Amino acid sequence: MAISKLAVVSAKAELAADVEVGPFCYVGPDVALGAGTVLLPNVTILGRTRIGKGNVFHPHSTIGAPPQDISYRDEPTSVEIGDENVFRECVTVHRGTVKDEGVTRIGCRCYLMACSHVAHDCSLADQVVFGNNVLIGGHVHVQSGVNINGGAAVHPFTTIGRLAYVGGLTRIVQDVPPFMIVEGHPSRVRGINVVGMRRAGIADDVAEAMGRAYRRIYRHGRPREEILDEMEKEDGWPDEIRFLCEFLRNAARGRHGRFREALRKKPPA
Repeated sequence: MAISKLAVVSAKAELAADVEVGPFCYVGPDVALGAGTVLLPNVTILGRTRIGKGNVFHPHSTIGAPPQDISYRDEPTSVEIGDENVFRECVTVHRGTVKDEGVTRIGCRCYLMACSHVAHDCSLADQVVFGNNVLIGGHVHVQSGVNINGGAAVHPFTTIGRLAYVGGLTRIVQDVPPFMIVEGHPSRVRGINVVGMRRAGIADDVAEAMGRAYRRIYRHGRPREEILDEMEKEDGWPDEIRFLCEFLRNAARGRHGRFREALRKKPPA
């Protein structure tokens, strides 16, 4: 274990034997750091934060700070982070609130670039990439393989579907369908993330089927509900297309096209 003499590490913190902590870092008493984790200078880890193996935190990243929620009353909520993630300079990840599950979660092999922000109660699956200055509001769920480019902002309670690609400076106020490219202000679906699908190992014939589904859903001009009804009754669609149809159904259920809005706890009367 290599801990700089200029770092402040609580005696109650749990650190694996080979963790590296650079100068001017702070590690709080309820923090656990897994094997191979590296804290470069000026990193702050707070709160009930559990971090897996092989993560790298760059200068001025702050993990586990209290949520930016005026109703928060210092409840014992937490942050859980998987393995082999990279947190670049000034990234912030806030712990959850009791209004949700009380946990902010980040999966494995994610790459969060400088000044990006993960708000309270968010959930990031594996291999998610955030560009510089990406901001996601509270209770956002980001599915696996998503790429969100620099300066994009995501409204609370929004879901970003698997292998979606969000263009830079995009304003996201509704759920983003999986496998799609979304950009603009206001944002809209522009096409299929063919490159992302190929990189994820999805077969070419599935990508071709996704193209047919895209044209049918977004270019046909008929009511989407009617098209989804037809597609769900047809045989031969791969699982990825059925996943897309189910995602669109869920988005339609939520307020303003945000499925997680339908799951919000109602405030007390």
